[in-house]
Amino acid sequence: MPPNETRSGANAAIGMTRNQMIAHIRAADVVARDSVVHGHHPFGAVLVGPDNVILMRQGNINTVRHAETELARRAADAYPPEFLWTCTLVSTGESCAMCAGTIYWANIGRFVYGYEEAKLLALTGDDPENPTMHLAARTVLGSGQKKIEVHGPFPELEDELLAPHRDFWKPRSTA
Repeated sequence: MPPNETRSGANAAIGMTRNQMIAHIRAADVVARDSVVHGHHPFGAVLVGPDNVILMRQGNINTVRHAETELARRAADAYPPEFLWTCTLVSTGESCAMCAGTIYWANIGRFVYGYEEAKLLALTGDDPENPTMHLAARTVLGSGQKKIEVHGPFPELEDELLAPHRDFWKPRSTA
């Protein structure tokens, strides 16, 4: 899709309802919680096709291999850019600058997230495994030539989505 075009015509993604976004955020949360079981940070993301079906799931791997970045890269390898423009990446939390940039470069047309990065920072503090940046995903995605849709946060899900972070980071910050 050319940089300054917006979705239109037969290839346009069918917009998600708020309830569908919430359902997909909760699906990403299942992935995040599963990441912890495997010894990784509690972040999760899903790629949703234009028909609102989940195509891919990804949890965090480590400090550099975030759920959203890994998912966007896998999606870029698996699908053509025109198709990805009709897809949505859904994440438990607001993406960092690296992940937002990868969503942009992968040509994923919509980003949905559950809680703001600032909420996570309040839990992680200065933990070296999560050196949070004060740079909103909307700012990163809005700085490019493509008009990526951004939806979030969803305050009604905040407590639910941050629960695994409270359990995960607490022992680390008191050690």
